[in-house]
Amino acid sequence: MVPLSTDTVDMTEVNHSLTNDFILRGFTDHPELKTILFVVFLTIYLITMVGNLGLVALIYMERHLHTPMYIFLGNLALMDSFCSCAITPKMLENFLSKDRMISLKECMAQFYFLCLAESADCFLLAAMAYDRYVAICRPLQYHTMMSKKLCIQMTAGAYIAGNLHSMIHVGFLFRLTFCGSHQINHFFCDVLPLIRLSCVDPFINELMLFIFAGSVSVFSFIIIVISYLCILSMIFQMKSKDGRGKALSTCASHFLSVSIFYGSLFSMYIRPNSIREGDKDMPIGVFYTVVIPLLNPFIYSLRNKQVISVMTKTMKQTSKCYETNISCGN
Repeated sequence: MVPLSTDTVDMTEVNHSLTNDFILRGFTDHPELKTILFVVFLTIYLITMVGNLGLVALIYMERHLHTPMYIFLGNLALMDSFCSCAITPKMLENFLSKDRMISLKECMAQFYFLCLAESADCFLLAAMAYDRYVAICRPLQYHTMMSKKLCIQMTAGAYIAGNLHSMIHVGFLFRLTFCGSHQINHFFCDVLPLIRLSCVDPFINELMLFIFAGSVSVFSFIIIVISYLCILSMIFQMKSKDGRGKALSTCASHFLSVSIFYGSLFSMYIRPNSIREGDKDMPIGVFYTVVIPLLNPFIYSLRNKQVISVMTKTMKQTSKCYETNISCGN
């Protein structure tokens, strides 16, 4: 074997050191647009965090909401806020930053937390669909089929599976070498832009992405579709038009959110040539990292009479506490 020359080693070290940091190119380089986008995304971020964390707090404090449906909903809201925290702060910082740099460790950490949140979302949405199927199609068996123990197991399983899924992809990303361009054509660190920057054959990473990301998305989506088909079949058998209309309205709004979420994931990671085509990454990425976490609290809670009733009751109690200067705990 011919030893590497000193120049070759030095050049390799230089290239390696250069790509320890990446540049997130983001949406635009125009200062005026950056300011507008900063205000828009900051507003969305604040609404998202208030909506999701407020829903988590409401479900935690109100005992009447300690049922499988709302436990799953609370954890979904928690994961949505988790997703926003992983992506939006760095994006907002880059709107005001000139270099838009992110280190390799920060990049891997950002993708890990994003993958964890999105994977857990898939399993939680499937659990919510199954819960609604049991509640509507098997109402007499609901308390036995959806016990508190099963609810906890399904929630814990969503977090464990999401964590394992993200660890697998991050682990395989560390096998890549980034010795060329270090500009990421995205507003956050995602697996596809990193694969495109690699100067090592990323076939294994592509295979793992297809197997694991595809399995998680397709498996959970099939459960959701089957559950909703059974629910729709039961709804159309209802004699009451009012009850049928309310049930259809609820299912339609829920399935709309699910369709946007899975449509974004499928378009991003499973569409043909998704590894090669980078021009669609940012518009699709906005949907599942920004839009979905913003919409979910409104879709799943503001159309729910029980949540609205508890929210109104809590606001009235808080108002009375301020008016009488008496602590809520007393």
